[in-house]
Amino acid sequence: MSEWSLNSIPPHDWYLCLDVSSYFDFEHEPEHMFETGFTRPIPIGEQDAVVTIRFNGDPESPEFFISCKKALSQKEIECANQHLTKILGLKMDLRKLYDRAANDTVLGPKLSEYYGLKRMTRATLFEDIQNRIVEMQMNHKPTAKKMMYRIREQYGSLLDYDGGTLAAWPRPHELMKADPHNIRTLGPTLRKGQYLTGLAQDIVAGITDIHWLTTCDPITAYNTLVKIKGIGPTAAQDLIMMRGRTDAVFPSNKKKNQEKGLRRWIIWRYGEDPDATTEDRFQELIQAWKSYESAALEFLYLDYVMKEKEQRQKKS
Repeated sequence: MSEWSLNSIPPHDWYLCLDVSSYFDFEHEPEHMFETGFTRPIPIGEQDAVVTIRFNGDPESPEFFISCKKALSQKEIECANQHLTKILGLKMDLRKLYDRAANDTVLGPKLSEYYGLKRMTRATLFEDIQNRIVEMQMNHKPTAKKMMYRIREQYGSLLDYDGGTLAAWPRPHELMKADPHNIRTLGPTLRKGQYLTGLAQDIVAGITDIHWLTTCDPITAYNTLVKIKGIGPTAAQDLIMMRGRTDAVFPSNKKKNQEKGLRRWIIWRYGEDPDATTEDRFQELIQAWKSYESAALEFLYLDYVMKEKEQRQKKS
């Protein structure tokens, strides 16, 4: 067994993430993680291992305690830490955002209300792309999560966990061999299966560089993502948010003179007309967000999630 800890740049209140179901996968029950911790498979070199993550509950001195029933070498722990840092946003320093956006009429109050929020991602951008393709055009996200887990079971490693197994996310070399028709039997459409296997093949062939997509500037990443089959402008805007970075970009994407994607939602939150807002005006609206676009938007998203929950509770 291996145990170690990781510190995060404060403020960081991981418990806020438990209200955002999109951060988690089919096997997760966020409502119980306060007691059980957050368990997921982590890619470590050519292997995968199951780790459980627990938070110390202190936003000003945030520390995460990691345990793995497998005995890991120091090199393997360092590899795991690279993925854990991305998943949890440990190196995202939002202190300048808190200072710069304190007086922003829309974002400022949310920074106070959800103090310490850092968005979560999956271990790699490839995992997030797989998930985004499978859930595309599906309104019932629990069904999409179940379909994604079936793909993980079929093509990823099966790891011993809690008397059963936990499926790791398939690597590109595993998914590239899949028959899209077989993926179709797991729930996703044939075309989604073609998108998944095609991307995996391009990664293995060196046509698509996932590491570069994670580290390049946001507009370059966006322009590259929209060229990948199965990823349109809206999906590309979403995926820019999942690189484990503070920055992002929300290019205009109008169809029939109607703004689409995250940009539309941001403008709407500021009380203006998304379809009539110029680029200069949009940049004025998010002036306090510069270099923190990804992190800033997540505060508004959590606020949206919480208000949706309140409305459902009132109806019930």
